[in-house]
Amino acid sequence: MQVILDQQRMILELRAEIEQLKRRGGAAPFSKGKAKKNPKRAGRKPGQGTFRNRKPPEQSSPTEAVAVPVSGCCGDCGCAFGEAVTEVVSITDIPQERRPEVRSYAIETRRCFGCGKSMRGTHPDVAPDQRGATAHRLGPRVKALAHGLHYAHGVPVRKAPAIIEDLPGIRLTQGAITQHAMALTAGEIGTRYAALRDQVRTEPVTHTDDTGWRVAGKQACLMAFVKPALAVYQVRDRHRNEEVRELIPGDYKGILVCDRDKSYDAEELAGLRQQKYLAHPLRNASDIGNKKKGRASDFSRKLKALLREGLALLAMKPQLDAAHYAAKANALQQELTLHLRNRSLRDDDNQRLLNGVGTQHDPGHILRFLFHDGVEATNNCAERDLRPAVIARKVSHCSRNQRGARAFEAFTSVIQTLRRTSSLSIGAAFEQIFAPIPQPSP
Repeated sequence: MQVILDQQRMILELRAEIEQLKRRGGAAPFSKGKAKKNPKRAGRKPGQGTFRNRKPPEQSSPTEAVAVPVSGCCGDCGCAFGEAVTEVVSITDIPQERRPEVRSYAIETRRCFGCGKSMRGTHPDVAPDQRGATAHRLGPRVKALAHGLHYAHGVPVRKAPAIIEDLPGIRLTQGAITQHAMALTAGEIGTRYAALRDQVRTEPVTHTDDTGWRVAGKQACLMAFVKPALAVYQVRDRHRNEEVRELIPGDYKGILVCDRDKSYDAEELAGLRQQKYLAHPLRNASDIGNKKKGRASDFSRKLKALLREGLALLAMKPQLDAAHYAAKANALQQELTLHLRNRSLRDDDNQRLLNGVGTQHDPGHILRFLFHDGVEATNNCAERDLRPAVIARKVSHCSRNQRGARAFEAFTSVIQTLRRTSSLSIGAAFEQIFAPIPQPSP
């Protein structure tokens, strides 16, 4: 009899889903199907500070303002005007002639009368191998623009040359951008990326999350290991504890903020201190509590209330003294431990919820954020860092081969870390990386 009732309920749910899909009709594939009842108003939001006028532009070569006088008399009454008050206004635009800046160098080559060895002149801006077929190269600003468009802003490599030709008027090819990226991945960018990977192992708190990726059309995984001043990405074919341990070893001394994926619960990471972000258990408890009736909903509703109480206690921490906060945190820990004690429940859904959350609570992975500063109960830090990659995935179709995946993870890690730690723009920081190393004069 129960089987028949379950099948009838499933039929009703499927019919409701079919009707919903029919009503959506020709909506966009990513549309949620309905608009918000109270959407946010456009413009500056409350609490974002006072409005300030646009600042005057910084001019590399200041020019004298064009005088615009007021002549004659008042057009309404015919009287004369009083003393003039001048206001400087400006219009900022792209130069009318978008011609590239070309710097030419006449490199001398001389031969020694004694030994016959030839000596070539050197200049800090000229690479030592810049000759012959590669005598005419692009400068660091063009390279910074090309890689910034692709890796920082998600523009596909096939579209970057057209944008660069339209803006500064410099022509380059998609292959040139790709080959230069491969060379930098094996050179300066790769060295910086390796240093960032080593830094992850020394951080006191690290947030991690993952999303789908593709390499040569095959399913892969993009993993992010981030904190407020660091961002490291890696692309791997699978998401197992072996891939996690590339950056988070089993003897990691810090705290890893992550979800409840099985890779983090492997035996090799058994001694790792973790904080499972509470979005998933809260959602599971809410779903079960909403579809259960009577006493069957008591377990999930109380679990949801205890988890929300932990979040509220963390928000109240600045207003409480240390002793009072510690007492409340320990009391909540004991109450949650009692609620998640190992026992048998009559409802299968509640039993699965108890087993899943209780297994994570036993080693202290649920409320660790109450006892350690700098540990968050959510994983928004890692999710925000994966968002640009998810957007780029829709337009660039991920990586075409393994070398492209290595370049993507290295460039993206360096760029996102620069955004956190450097006061320079991405273009200015890349210019310093791409500038040729000065060569000593002979």
